[in-house]
Amino acid sequence: MSIQSINPLNGKIIKKYKEETAAAVAGKIKAGHQAWLKWRNTSFEERGRLLLKAAAVLQQQKKTLAVLMAQEMGKPLKDGVAEIEKCASVCEYYAKNGAAFLKDEKIKTDARNSFVTYQPVGVVLAVMPWNFPYWQCFRFIAPALMAGNTGLLKHASNVPGCALSIEQVLLKAGFPKGVFQTLLVGSRSVKGIIEHPLVKAVTLTGSTEAGKQVAAQAGGQIKKTVLELGGSDPYVILEDADLELAATICAQSRLINNGQSCIAAKRFIVVRKVEKEFIRLFKEKMSNRQLGDPMDPATALGPMSRADLRDELHQQVLRNVEEGAVCILGGTIPAFKGRHAFYTPTILTGVKKGMTGYQEELFGPVACVITARNEAHAIEIANDTSFGLGAAVFTKDIKKGERIAREALQAGACFVNTFVKSDPRVPFGGINQSGYGRELGSFGIKEFVNIKTVWR
Repeated sequence: MSIQSINPLNGKIIKKYKEETAAAVAGKIKAGHQAWLKWRNTSFEERGRLLLKAAAVLQQQKKTLAVLMAQEMGKPLKDGVAEIEKCASVCEYYAKNGAAFLKDEKIKTDARNSFVTYQPVGVVLAVMPWNFPYWQCFRFIAPALMAGNTGLLKHASNVPGCALSIEQVLLKAGFPKGVFQTLLVGSRSVKGIIEHPLVKAVTLTGSTEAGKQVAAQAGGQIKKTVLELGGSDPYVILEDADLELAATICAQSRLINNGQSCIAAKRFIVVRKVEKEFIRLFKEKMSNRQLGDPMDPATALGPMSRADLRDELHQQVLRNVEEGAVCILGGTIPAFKGRHAFYTPTILTGVKKGMTGYQEELFGPVACVITARNEAHAIEIANDTSFGLGAAVFTKDIKKGERIAREALQAGACFVNTFVKSDPRVPFGGINQSGYGRELGSFGIKEFVNIKTVWR
């Protein structure tokens, strides 16, 4: 069997890779365990030193790695460079803060001495998606390796070049062989890897269905999992919002990464009083994006990562229209000669409960506008979802916005007057069908450690 990367711009095969055998995978798992036996005893200072070197390598190679992303999954070059810079920042963050996050904590008891210590668990499997092929991985790699674990990466099959380059970055930075390894395997191999006794935990970023499968497989082995899954993030636009700002931010969030982001704005819930003006501004902002070759610096919106995913998205749009939604922008597959997986920025209005766009995640440059009677109704609609990854509210009343974000919106990350994003300094993750556990911040580094009590 082979794994191949296909350029979404033109549908041409970039390169074919031979899928690794079960025996080869078992050998890498064993090598990861052997590496962990030594790596767990290295100092935080040494781990941090190597993470800082990894950050430097990423900065040195950011243009090359951005080109690889553009070729394998269609990310515009400037966005690819920004992604690599963010990967460098997370390496620097944990290099500087990891030791403090995992410092022993004294607990006052009736013992002579009692404390909590954080010890690495061993080999951790990461199952990662294609949409942010470096960032998704490094936000696992940096805390996991800083904590003293070793990592195995099963990346999405359409970005094998990116996957292999991640291992090379870490080796070039000086990480010992075996501390981090890429596995070139398909999704059918994941179950066997999870069941291997030397694999101690699993983290997955992907669809809700993929999360359910991995959670069941890991649960059957009593192994810890962290799941960052799909989302249908609501952006609530209240009647006292700065509509120019809201429209700009909403368009930016909906179209980031060619519309393929789990925390991109998906549902735009607008109070009726300002709906007409918001839609006018929103349409203007959504229209102002140049589609084109992701290798062209002028391109703001490249192709989707695969033509089959573009086709699935188009079918979702057509179902929405059949159900009564109105397509006021886009909704078409552009007729670019020789171009493969493009989709036009699209706005659907009149979306109501029961429609496809109300309840499903639309993973591409498609916005669903939902009308609310008032603030209370808008919040009710925002929370009427099986997901719970991110949410945002737009209002000029900052205190009210913070109250709504803190108390009313049900999601793992709630933002006021800006778009939802991940940041190395704060925890990231969802609730409900968007998953469980947290990445990043002080919480993320503690997901894959043994929180051990010592008493004497």
